[in-house]
Amino acid sequence: MRNMTDCCESAGAITAATDHAYRRVLYIVLALNVIMFLVESVAGYIAGSAALQADAIDFLGDSLNFISALYVLNKSPRWKSGAAMVKGGVIGLFGLFVLGNTLYHWLYGALPQAGTMGIIGILALVVNAGCAGLLFHFRKGDSNRSAVWICSRNDAIANILVIGAGILVYFTGSKWPDLAVSFIIAALALSGAVQIIGKAKKEWHL
Repeated sequence: MRNMTDCCESAGAITAATDHAYRRVLYIVLALNVIMFLVESVAGYIAGSAALQADAIDFLGDSLNFISALYVLNKSPRWKSGAAMVKGGVIGLFGLFVLGNTLYHWLYGALPQAGTMGIIGILALVVNAGCAGLLFHFRKGDSNRSAVWICSRNDAIANILVIGAGILVYFTGSKWPDLAVSFIIAALALSGAVQIIGKAKKEWHL
């Protein structure tokens, strides 16, 4: 029969293995998000698309999110909850920036290139769906892991919306679908920030 020490050592080994696997996944999704931030930034500028630019900013925010998650992976719970609160604040600022950029495109933006929106939107969806799939196993746990999962989930939703906006821009000849999706991406970021900060605050007081 196994004693308590054996059980604790086994649990510790499982935790260490899980953390190692999670760290490896974080490095992979970090690299993918940095690449997509650069791709969508250029494509969004060329296409004149507020939705693509918003999604590019989202990729940047996620990259910072993953860097933070890597840094606090082996830190104390107080460190992790504090980092999550900062992370939520940064995501909220990105959401406000996207709102401002949407307003700018509403006032001064031209009709975006629907074809570019669709192609880049599909590429971004493939990347984000892959990232979400890699992170799905690690979605439960402290506020940092929740933050990483919430961001990846929101990104996949945003990419589907960008593709839809590209189709609507093509058939309607209007920039409004692009602006609407950019606004929704901002709303998703602000909503995610509230969820992350709320959970982090609860953990901070434990």
